[in-house]
Amino acid sequence: MAMGNQTTVTYFILSGVSSDPQLQPFLFVVFLLIYLLTVAGNAAIMVVTRADPHLHTPMYFFLFHLSFLDICYSSVTVPKMLQNFLAEKKNISLHGCIAQMSLILFVGGTEVFMLSAMAYDRYAAICDPLHYVGTMNKQVCIRMVGGTWLIGILYSLTNAAPALHLHFCGHNELHNFNCELPSLLEVSCTETFTSKMAFLTSTMIVSLISFSITLVSYICIISTILKIQSAEGRGKAFSTCSSHLTVVVLYYGAGLFRYLRPNSASSVVLDRLFSIQYSILTPILNPIIYSLQNKEVKAALRNILRKM
Repeated sequence: MAMGNQTTVTYFILSGVSSDPQLQPFLFVVFLLIYLLTVAGNAAIMVVTRADPHLHTPMYFFLFHLSFLDICYSSVTVPKMLQNFLAEKKNISLHGCIAQMSLILFVGGTEVFMLSAMAYDRYAAICDPLHYVGTMNKQVCIRMVGGTWLIGILYSLTNAAPALHLHFCGHNELHNFNCELPSLLEVSCTETFTSKMAFLTSTMIVSLISFSITLVSYICIISTILKIQSAEGRGKAFSTCSSHLTVVVLYYGAGLFRYLRPNSASSVVLDRLFSIQYSILTPILNPIIYSLQNKEVKAALRNILRKM
């Protein structure tokens, strides 16, 4: 199949993190260690929250699913990246690229609403503690998690469907280490207006709704904490949500900068750095942040290690 004098692209070349051949083995080791630590750290959080009865609460129910999403996020991107570090030709098939793009959108869309669900849980616990057990009962938590997964699926389908109708011919190098929709739109040789509008609109809707839920929840939380008379009480209340707030800032900051700012030729390196931030570094930071700042998780980890 051809369009004019140009052959239709059947694979893409990923420019990767660096084009320096001498750096490839070093980068392979670095990102392999990051990936292994990401999987091990998040898997440990999942095991701990399931094994310790004291952690069978809504907050840790959501944390379990967030850790699973972080493993998925890294696993969508890093294995192919590691393969390309050692490969002479850093290629990915067209279908493989579309699949990776769809999974990135799915996991990313799910994760932002999982963070919003966790923010609402902290709001209910701190601002309305007397009704917390009823408000965040098991059925409500299951529906909230199910809703986040459904939103992720819809977000991915909304953007993947128009992308399936794109044609790629001639230029087939993506200036990134993975297949993200903005990178694909840049090299398409057909009309991309529909895909760009679908992506921009859906991303703005998903970002605004999830961020609004998170922002309003934390405004109420901070307002309630400031009304607590004792310094000890304020510190205890803030410690229950500080880990989550740190993760929210890291994730939203990098993700929104990557997707919602205008493209320019000078932004390729920044795009790559922010992609690494939210798709590779944030997943490894989550278990570190939650385990270091959370006494219950640290105590549960110690108990499990003693029994081993």
